[in-house]
Amino acid sequence: MFIKASPAGAELLAESTGTLNSLQEGGIQEPDIADRASAETDRALELRTRDRERKLISKIDAALERLVDGSYGYCEETGDPISVRRLDARPIATLSLEAQERHERMERTQRDD
Repeated sequence: MFIKASPAGAELLAESTGTLNSLQEGGIQEPDIADRASAETDRALELRTRDRERKLISKIDAALERLVDGSYGYCEETGDPISVRRLDARPIATLSLEAQERHERMERTQRDD
């Protein structure tokens, strides 16, 4: 089943395309080194923002697919239902609160090694 992109999703994709087009136009042509550094910082921030938006769109698409296949609202790790409060707060959640906390503890433990 194909799910039509929301107006917000279409807008994010259009903005992303605009960013890519401006990046392909060439390097920053500011003569002053401070202006060039500022423009480069702005450019890096915009790229990070676009990357976060792209990842969010992907997560939203995955949540919509889970709605279609009937697996939305169930923890991918345990199969238990995800609480309505958690889904209200984070509709793209794939893990129950307990599984997410375990996952984060494991990440911290592995990062500390």
